[in-house]
Amino acid sequence: MEKEITLEPVDSNNISTYVSVGSKSYNQHYPHLWENENTDPYINGSFTTTVVEKELSDTNNIHFLVKTESNTIGIVKLVKDAKLDMHSAKNALLAEKIYLLKEFSGKGYGKKVLSKIESYAKNLGKQILWLDTMQKGDPINFYLKNGFTIIKESELKLPGAKSSEKAMWVLTKKL
Repeated sequence: MEKEITLEPVDSNNISTYVSVGSKSYNQHYPHLWENENTDPYINGSFTTTVVEKELSDTNNIHFLVKTESNTIGIVKLVKDAKLDMHSAKNALLAEKIYLLKEFSGKGYGKKVLSKIESYAKNLGKQILWLDTMQKGDPINFYLKNGFTIIKESELKLPGAKSSEKAMWVLTKKL
């Protein structure tokens, strides 16, 4: 099995792959969060060509395809300067989206993706990496095992999300 990964920056040449893989991976993992398992509110706000093109025009956003030698296995979206409480935007990087296709989950790729994101953040001079994750489910355990700390509660604020699934945690990792 291929274990090495690269993060390939998204641009106009590979934006359709980002949209496709992002939508597919989200729909594989998170339909249970939505009324009638309708993920459209999230997909339409995150994984359309129009939305991603607009995000790419903001230099504070960076999008990546997660690739092995032979496959695109996921996507990452980072916000380079992202203030969090007492941490200034200059010192904090937000990992807004980290999604792997289901067939590549649980195989060690996620840990490698986090390592690449941490290296990227350190190269920018960041002191912390932060993210939001659902309170329920496997991702919280993954992040805790990989050195993140829960700092506060948060909530999914999109229309159509089940109220029983909105609880989130904000996690940080010192770099």
